[in-house]
Amino acid sequence: MIQKPKGCNDIYGREAKIWKYVESIIDATMEKYNYTYIRTPLFEFTELFHRGIGESTDIVTKETYDFVDRGGRKMTLRPEGTAGVCRSYVENKMYGDPNQPVKVYYNGTMYRYERPQSGRDRELTQFGVEVLGTDDPMSDAEVISLAVNIYKMLGLKEIKVHINSLGDQASRNNYREALIEYFRPHIGELCEDCQTRLEKNPLRILDCKVDQDKEILKNAPKTIDYLNDSSRERFEKVKEYLDIMQVSYEVNPSIVRGLDYYSHTVFEIEAKVEGFGANNIIGAGGRYNQLCSDIGGPEVPCIGFASGIGRLVMALELEKVKLPIVEDIDLFLMYVNEDEKKYAMYLAQELRMSGFIVDTEYTGRSLKGQFKQADRLNAKYIAVLNSEDLDNNEIKIKNNKTKEEEIISLDVLIYYLDEKLNTGVEEIDDDCCGLDCDGSCHCHKHHEEEE
Repeated sequence: MIQKPKGCNDIYGREAKIWKYVESIIDATMEKYNYTYIRTPLFEFTELFHRGIGESTDIVTKETYDFVDRGGRKMTLRPEGTAGVCRSYVENKMYGDPNQPVKVYYNGTMYRYERPQSGRDRELTQFGVEVLGTDDPMSDAEVISLAVNIYKMLGLKEIKVHINSLGDQASRNNYREALIEYFRPHIGELCEDCQTRLEKNPLRILDCKVDQDKEILKNAPKTIDYLNDSSRERFEKVKEYLDIMQVSYEVNPSIVRGLDYYSHTVFEIEAKVEGFGANNIIGAGGRYNQLCSDIGGPEVPCIGFASGIGRLVMALELEKVKLPIVEDIDLFLMYVNEDEKKYAMYLAQELRMSGFIVDTEYTGRSLKGQFKQADRLNAKYIAVLNSEDLDNNEIKIKNNKTKEEEIISLDVLIYYLDEKLNTGVEEIDDDCCGLDCDGSCHCHKHHEEEE
């Protein structure tokens, strides 16, 4: 039997419905923030990721899926979304559009060759946003608030934002020299990868998973101690805007992120979910003002973040968040003979086009088997097609919960279902029905006002 590759997953059934619901919340939130959808190729020229992400990053040195196509061109399956978006921005000259900044979001598959573990796969789906064309600290705060709001709208309760600043290029250079001076006497205590990183990119040492618990890393110099005045002032502005938007955060000087292109604001968003494990980060991002110029375009300030949908769905399940997932159908059509089957096919099409969720029999089950199938599909109503009834322009409808049956005219079937399926009475809380009414709802709140 052929099986799926290691580190890949089949998403189907109820889990697929959760994914689609999560994606619908993402789409709706992006629309409110006026972000437009962007789709970039699944594979790009290898040079894009080597120049953009950085030659010394783990993604490039260890995790990319590289191949040579039949034309001899070096290609790479995209390991993340930002570099492709920046390439598109530069190639399509979006920087010349008077409508700046360009605010986009994506939702797609990424590939990283790493050891598969819970919540970390070789094929993963990420959504993310990029704001290209502004250096305003307000855009940093907006991106962070957008991410937090998506998580909260999905029902995650304990969301914690960690922020830091790497500063501008001058600040980064000062910090880089401080790290080299600090780590050089102790380089023998670090793993082989970190020994290589010392001269190439010492900030990557701080992100090492092998040495992360060693005291030498915990006591390393902090980025915010090496910020120049303009970088420090900018970081204060970001925090001020987060305060205005009532987004709680914690300054965490240990955050450096694992990609070379970051500068100024970097952040991680943590989900406090029992059973999620030590690595409970569900989203992260930061500012990257040099990436567009690094890949051959103009110098354009940008900010973005990304989040894995698989880990997000895992967090929702561990938190036991109740999602409004549709797990039933409106109507199941049953039949016995070929003429009834043909009419079931016609009627299902008509009802679906009228907005109802309808299914019917496809495998030749008996009526008894069809009743069981209707129950498995959680059908709210069942229609038993009978040739005699159809000749009289009638249909037998059964409420699958109350088991009540009635025969109605086919002419009113759509109106009948619409009335039955859309007249549920919502639960009224202790304070008010929640409606903008004149007091005629007789809810608890309006009774008190009348008294």
